[in-house]
Amino acid sequence: MSEPPIEPLIVVGVDGSGHSRRAVRWAVEQARLIGGRVHAVMAWDWNRNPFALGMAEAQFAEQVASTAEEAARRKLADTVTAAVGASPGVPVFRRVEQGPPAQILVDASKEAELMVVGTRGYGGFKGALLGSVSQQVVQYAACTVVVVRESRDEGREGGAGEGQGESRGGGGSA
Repeated sequence: MSEPPIEPLIVVGVDGSGHSRRAVRWAVEQARLIGGRVHAVMAWDWNRNPFALGMAEAQFAEQVASTAEEAARRKLADTVTAAVGASPGVPVFRRVEQGPPAQILVDASKEAELMVVGTRGYGGFKGALLGSVSQQVVQYAACTVVVVRESRDEGREGGAGEGQGESRGGGGSA
């Protein structure tokens, strides 16, 4: 008996911003069209103090890291739910990983058919066309990348319309 075909995997980078909510909506709609599944990935990073010498400082750092990871899990769940609701119609799995966001997403692209990111997240310059994480993902991802940008109305008025996708073929050099 043959195995059923595996659903194509779409990975979407999430940071809680409006840009990432639009990316989640786009990824879910694309998964619906191709019979795929979505992994919504959020990265978090915690820099530990390399000069902390005592056991109390180490335990405190572990507690703070656990709190940061839990906060990232809640933010990811809230963002996905805000973007596509509780029952989006396709399998949406949530993944929270520790590390630099660009590296986490580039690594996740190795198992994906398609990577979806927003144009930019919370950081950086508001007028930038592409944020640093999205730029690195476009450059180094192992699969095709779709950058979901804000609509023209959003850029002018700050409205909440649907994003438009632009793609780039995968297999970028590292």
